[in-house]
Amino acid sequence: MTVRREPYGGTYEGNTRGGAAVLLRQLEYLTALARTRHFARAAEACHVSQPSLSAGIRTLERELKVMIVRRGRRFEGFTPEGERVVMWARRILAERDALRDDVAAMDGGPTGVLRIGAIPTALTAAQLLTMPFLDRHPQVRISLESMSSREMVHRLAEYDLDVGLSYVDGEPLGGVRTVPLYRERHLLLTPEDGELAHRPRAGWADVARLPLCLLSPQMQNRRILDRCFADAGAGAVSACLETDTVSALYAHLGTRRWSSVIAHAWLGLFGVPAGMRLVPMERPARSYHVGLVLADRDPALSLVRALVDVAHQVDVAGELDGVLRDSLRGQAPATDDG
Repeated sequence: MTVRREPYGGTYEGNTRGGAAVLLRQLEYLTALARTRHFARAAEACHVSQPSLSAGIRTLERELKVMIVRRGRRFEGFTPEGERVVMWARRILAERDALRDDVAAMDGGPTGVLRIGAIPTALTAAQLLTMPFLDRHPQVRISLESMSSREMVHRLAEYDLDVGLSYVDGEPLGGVRTVPLYRERHLLLTPEDGELAHRPRAGWADVARLPLCLLSPQMQNRRILDRCFADAGAGAVSACLETDTVSALYAHLGTRRWSSVIAHAWLGLFGVPAGMRLVPMERPARSYHVGLVLADRDPALSLVRALVDVAHQVDVAGELDGVLRDSLRGQAPATDDG
């Protein structure tokens, strides 16, 4: 047992070899509580009893001489000082993990878990990166979550996510780095007996008059479509049915009661439902790219650097364009009948 004088005038009593490990464990308790907002679930996530977790956080409060947690019968949130401590806890733990990953990468290749967040409309393209990445780095595991671009940026800033997959030139993303992967192409998916089904290209104003099934307005893809319709003079578009998942949208399109404007990246997974037809949309006034979104940190995590290396070597845009060409080639030639 040793006694060490601290800069603020107090003393620290404990094993100097174990002190850092104890502090890191306390920070893990704190970040788990911030993530779950519940003492029992945080303790379960840390594989300790709830009294042990609470005691660890109280010890951290004593060492920092601030109240971190607002306590009641249930978790009631963090004090302003506590919010700052949580921010530093996430940063310290992320730097610890980055150090481990960097050393491991030097000793035999990357290991650990790469946490990727993707907007729902880009999830179908994620495997074009994740599969070659895992082939190259078989010791790495990937955690892939669906989330909004706003949640993605927030979690990147809070060290709760390693990399995102989102629109990179649409709505502001804040202080991040981006790696564009492909330009999103829009297609009309419509019943094969529909009025626009056999045109070589569909105009936005004409599509706006069809009975449409679209993603919900809270989805960035829908907000982009709304801007495309507005730029073409179609005004506000009213959809007969709205949903927040691509799979639900396709399920309803399969009934052949509605049409929709889809992204070409969806074709690889969902294809063209029976009785439906693809029609390329007119090139919109503005186009948007999907790509990787990275926290603006230097140095970047070794796992993130490895994923970026794969992204530079894989022709994601070419792969998606190839699927689009094959899908269009499998249809009867279009005629301009109107």
